[in-house]
Amino acid sequence: MFLACSRFIFLLAFLLGSLVMGASLFLEYGLGFEPCLLCQIQRYFLLGFCIVNLMAFVQRPRFSGMRVYSIVSTVLALGGTGSALRQVLLQSQAPEQLMFCQPDLGAILHNLPLSEVVSTIYRGSEACVLTHWSIFDLRVAELSLLAFAGLSVLSGYQIIRALSYRVSPVHAA
Repeated sequence: MFLACSRFIFLLAFLLGSLVMGASLFLEYGLGFEPCLLCQIQRYFLLGFCIVNLMAFVQRPRFSGMRVYSIVSTVLALGGTGSALRQVLLQSQAPEQLMFCQPDLGAILHNLPLSEVVSTIYRGSEACVLTHWSIFDLRVAELSLLAFAGLSVLSGYQIIRALSYRVSPVHAA
């Protein structure tokens, strides 16, 4: 027996993702921190995560729809987790090992073939290792990693719920 219905969990995931997005936008527009390329990629993953969970909440999917929404939500959360993890790893490297000048995302997508876009983005730049702000001795990249890991766990729980859900003979008729 599960404690909460799937619709509530989709709403909770959307609200938590929106809270993280709000914090990210506050850091940029409220405090004036310029996001690096990996931060922007994490925002796209987070935006997709929020949209998928909001759509799932509004649509109230059953059986296969819940599975699809749960899997897509988990993939987006894991993509954000991977991006945040890469940024944390970059921050532990010496700045001499990184690219010093990297174009913005639009220029990368316009000028490079698709096969090189991902490697260029995840190679990192000097902007990815700058630490402007921390709380509880955690940098923004580490906080992002924790947030995405939590969203991944929540979405993974939805997959477990969706795969273990059995249609009872009473509801099948």
